[in-house]
Amino acid sequence: MSESCFICNKHAGNIETSGVMIYEDEYVYVGHIDRNGKPNYLGHIMIDLKRHAPTLADMTVEEAKAFGVIMARVSKALKESENAEHIYSFVSGNSVPHLHMHIVARYPNTPKEYWGPSEVYDWENAPMGDNNAVVKLCNRIKAYLENN
Repeated sequence: MSESCFICNKHAGNIETSGVMIYEDEYVYVGHIDRNGKPNYLGHIMIDLKRHAPTLADMTVEEAKAFGVIMARVSKALKESENAEHIYSFVSGNSVPHLHMHIVARYPNTPKEYWGPSEVYDWENAPMGDNNAVVKLCNRIKAYLENN
């Protein structure tokens, strides 16, 4: 653990974030993005490597297997549970040097000019919600993962 790392501190329980845990095992933690009290785009999921490692290249084979499997399972859950029509994913690492992947749902009727993992936020009819809506979404995805 790095004491100055936001993600390490989140996993240690030192920082409270939006939603609830969707999935956790010895290698990965899955939850919803937190936007510091601002409305959240519903379906912007974060997959964090639990061990403090900065990039995809720093994963062990076991971590990479767990990361890849949960990425696929969460993507399928968003499509089937939340009716997403497309799933975006990206790893940036520019602001937080702890490996985490963004999984962002795109929903039906999203205008083409708002297609993209960041662009969906700019759509005036984007499905945004408060923490209660995030918790409900997290619980639906968690239930889907447990039952499929």
